[in-house]
Amino acid sequence: MKRQTDNFNNENRTRHKEEFLTYNVTEQTPLLQYLLENVKGKSQTKIKATLKGRGVKVDGKTVTQYDFMLQPGMRVDVSKSKRDDNTLKSRYVKIVYEDKYLVVVEKNIGVLSMAAGHSSLNVKSILDDYFHKSHQRCTAHVVHRLDRDTSGLMVYAKDMQIEQILEHDWHQIVYDRRYVAVVSGEMEEDGGTIANWLKDNKAYITFSSPVDNGGKYAVTHFHTLARTTEHSLVEYRLETGRKNQIRVHSADMGHPVCGDVKYGNGDDPLHRLCLHAYLLCFYHPVTGEPMEFETPIPAPFKRLFK
Repeated sequence: MKRQTDNFNNENRTRHKEEFLTYNVTEQTPLLQYLLENVKGKSQTKIKATLKGRGVKVDGKTVTQYDFMLQPGMRVDVSKSKRDDNTLKSRYVKIVYEDKYLVVVEKNIGVLSMAAGHSSLNVKSILDDYFHKSHQRCTAHVVHRLDRDTSGLMVYAKDMQIEQILEHDWHQIVYDRRYVAVVSGEMEEDGGTIANWLKDNKAYITFSSPVDNGGKYAVTHFHTLARTTEHSLVEYRLETGRKNQIRVHSADMGHPVCGDVKYGNGDDPLHRLCLHAYLLCFYHPVTGEPMEFETPIPAPFKRLFK
């Protein structure tokens, strides 16, 4: 019996309950690095997906952190099957990245960033339900918002401390944030900057002023990607992040965002607000690591310019 036990402990890889491959750690190594070096037959993408899908256990406890530091003597169990039972299934929200501190998602149109009424469909509630079902003791904390009919990338904190760091130091932490939009008409300029003051009136309509009107100063840089005689595809880089900034600045240029019922001109070729947050780059609030996320420009946007 002792020889069998010794053989088990000395074997670097064994089968565990027919669901896991078991590895015994012999030296201090970050978890992701260890998996890449020891798990055979799985690509880096699949290993990361297994981690994110809660398919890796260290000494019996589920771990999702790439940089979790393994110590000699620890046991690592890696699921052999796809971990679809605890993954987020939603037509409105797709998880792009997740760790113990935060989650980055791609939001679809038609869903709010957070609740605004008892029955409103919102990303926070969808994430909270996912956290509960995947046995994570956390809730989603809103850091920034996208309008209901704007799609694209968002980051949510998993606890109040991380939310406070991200919210208070947002402009220092986020180093690049870009949107792409289909706007009405043919853009005359290839690029430029528009800057003015934005302020809401009593009807919650944001209007701009070239001089200080008691509102907030807003700066938007734009770059024309494609154009026809009817529409233009424009990239926007935000220097400031004010309410309705891109939509108002687009209208100020005489090229409102298509499908914008609030600031538009009725041009609605795709039957949606044609605004998508496609690039989000920030420094991780805990590790300081640069985090860069990009989603494809929506296919319907591109089809207008073929």
